[in-house]
Amino acid sequence: MNLANKITILRILLVPIFMFFLLTKIPYGVTIAVVIFIIAALTDSLDGYIARSRNQITKLGKFMDPLADKLLVTAALVSLVQMDKLPAWVTVIIISREIIVSVFRAVAASEGIVIAASPWGKAKTISQIVAILVLLFNNYPFRLFNIPFDTIAVWTAVILTIISGFDYINKNKQVLM
Repeated sequence: MNLANKITILRILLVPIFMFFLLTKIPYGVTIAVVIFIIAALTDSLDGYIARSRNQITKLGKFMDPLADKLLVTAALVSLVQMDKLPAWVTVIIISREIIVSVFRAVAASEGIVIAASPWGKAKTISQIVAILVLLFNNYPFRLFNIPFDTIAVWTAVILTIISGFDYINKNKQVLM
């Protein structure tokens, strides 16, 4: 197993640890959870870079990398709903888009079609991570200036999630034909 795949598996293993620290009432638990989330989010770019730079892209990596991303974001969103920091409908929209695109990608793969990531998808992922972080930080430092950046970040993530989903399906609708 190459280094990129090991990093991806580490990201998956960090998900329950992140949730443990976020949802248990232990001193500095949320701070530790935020650090774990940031590490996991940053290693997403790292494993892809390592795989490409070393020409070590594998089928396992192509499967596990998006799975790791979805697990991390889903765990964070569900946890934020449980903590009453995020409305459930936001989580449902984001997770629904991920399921639809994953099924779409699986159908394409079964027909030998590889669907590349789009700029909309990358923007969606970044916006979701930003929204999660600002919610985990309780809108700090923006709340000091009475700026509702958390609300702006969540709405941006929802809008980009919807746009990227439609873009993904529209660009690859031949898969359904």
